[in-house]
Amino acid sequence: MNLEVKNLTVNIEGKRILENVSLKVRSGEIVVLMGPNGSGKSTLALTIMGHPRYNVVSGDILLEGKSLLDLYPEERALKGLFLVFQSPPEVKGVRIRTFLQSMNNKRKGGNLMGRISSASKEYRQIIKALEDVGLDESYMDREVNVGFSGGEKKRLEFAQAMIFDPKILILDEPDSGLDVEGVELIARKIREMSEEGRGILLITHYARLLRHIDVSQVVIIVGGRIVATGDKNLAFEIEEKGYNFGV
Repeated sequence: MNLEVKNLTVNIEGKRILENVSLKVRSGEIVVLMGPNGSGKSTLALTIMGHPRYNVVSGDILLEGKSLLDLYPEERALKGLFLVFQSPPEVKGVRIRTFLQSMNNKRKGGNLMGRISSASKEYRQIIKALEDVGLDESYMDREVNVGFSGGEKKRLEFAQAMIFDPKILILDEPDSGLDVEGVELIARKIREMSEEGRGILLITHYARLLRHIDVSQVVIIVGGRIVATGDKNLAFEIEEKGYNFGV
């Protein structure tokens, strides 16, 4: 499955945030989007997912050649898109057990609030997704992200992605707030998901995660515009010289 952002221009409350942005993410590819704070990286991620705050002035977002612009966020998710948030919110009063079961049910077109037996294959798959990111079964009875460290929140986000089984995965700064062990674990999951055929748009400030994965392309965005593209070496050049390296 292929995602294409085509000549996309986006406003927020009349202010231009993205200008004529284009990129492609194909099945099995890892495309890296780098840029300084305020450059439009998260805006692009949220616009792709259909956040109502962002007004698409011109251009298009295509999945397998079909426009997503008229679809609600949940419809885009069911088409195969998934966003791992930069700062996942706390959801007080909702246990991870209920949240993940509802997600699994929605993905499979079942009753949103239907319970999954702890003896079922589906339940074991949910537990495996947690364990694969270093979270044990006891997390099922905790409230979603309440009292979690930054690393725990990111791990839970990746478990959600594994359960939802998207075709295109958008990762908004997945390495922020992680220690070395956490970065290595997340890098491993990114590699695995790419090898399984998922397209990945990886948004990051830093090149450290790229030391653990192979990428198809690095795209640099500054001031809401794409200013450079290249291979992994471009990211390391940015790390060394900053975003004013001749752009």
